[in-house]
Amino acid sequence: MTTISKEKLTGFYEDMVTARYYEERLQEEYLVGKQPAFDISAGPIPGELHLAAGHEASGIGVCHHLRDDDTVTAPHRPHHIAIAKDVDLDRMTAEIFGRETGLSSGKGGHMHLFDPEVNFACSGIIAQGCPPAVGAGMAAKKRGEDSVAVAFLGEGAISQGAFLESLNLASVRDLPVVFVIEDNDWAISMPKERVTAPLDGSRRADGFDMPGIRVDEDDVVDVYRAADEAIGRARDGNGPTLLELQVHRRMGHFMGDPETYRPEEDQELAKERDSIERLKEELRSHGVDEETMESIKTAAHERVDEAIEWAKEQPKPDPDAAYEDAFVNPPSGVTDTEPEFDLAGGED
Repeated sequence: MTTISKEKLTGFYEDMVTARYYEERLQEEYLVGKQPAFDISAGPIPGELHLAAGHEASGIGVCHHLRDDDTVTAPHRPHHIAIAKDVDLDRMTAEIFGRETGLSSGKGGHMHLFDPEVNFACSGIIAQGCPPAVGAGMAAKKRGEDSVAVAFLGEGAISQGAFLESLNLASVRDLPVVFVIEDNDWAISMPKERVTAPLDGSRRADGFDMPGIRVDEDDVVDVYRAADEAIGRARDGNGPTLLELQVHRRMGHFMGDPETYRPEEDQELAKERDSIERLKEELRSHGVDEETMESIKTAAHERVDEAIEWAKEQPKPDPDAAYEDAFVNPPSGVTDTEPEFDLAGGED
């Protein structure tokens, strides 16, 4: 069994309390100006917002094995994963607020974060991150490098063709890819048992000749140990693995979701199964006192508050910037002259 040091556990805790508070603060900022009649276009954060409070053990437990040269693709609920992958918090926050200094100059928003400095990307398209992760794994193998790729997705996405085709290609080519299913029991508004079979998503690996591992509790220590096996296997050139990790959704599918489809007892149960409280018990068993944990939490909260205040002070992009970066132009020297066309559409 993987031995986990006190220093590693405190690193988990720092990232987990950062991610949880980040989601809570984004929720506060998002709702400004959108009530009492919900207006999705109003307030400092326009558009949709999907938060991952309750998913912290997954992102932190997996990404604490990774290096900057490892690739991570995340779904539409990406912030905890981005924080664990060391995406620039200030620029990520500016991107969410639609500001010019954001990761993509404010054009991508929270579902389309991209940080090439640490090889992180996410998308609002269901299971869209799986093919790019396979591509990154294939590139690493062709270059003879030991970097790995990790694709996160929700349990509601595991019937998507992009996911299944990616499992197949990763297995056929023996690629260094780890697929991570975050199982929060709800595919938008549908309970898992009504839309997905089998209920244990890790069994999807059986059809693609790769290991499948499920972690039944959102315990960051258990996740870290399962990821250690999967990522180590990929890094050593032994092919892909599918992980399914139990997490719990503490908020709606999106901000503004009334969750009328969800029984109140299920919502309360999700809040009781708190991975952060479970980790605090582990820290206490390693001799970490309450004062130290409170100090880590306070510093994390200050970091988040500073990032949000900085982002809100940043300029909004010029509307004309919408026309920039829309197409990729050929590198200088590839074409010496522009082709000329006559009115009939043919070249002169």
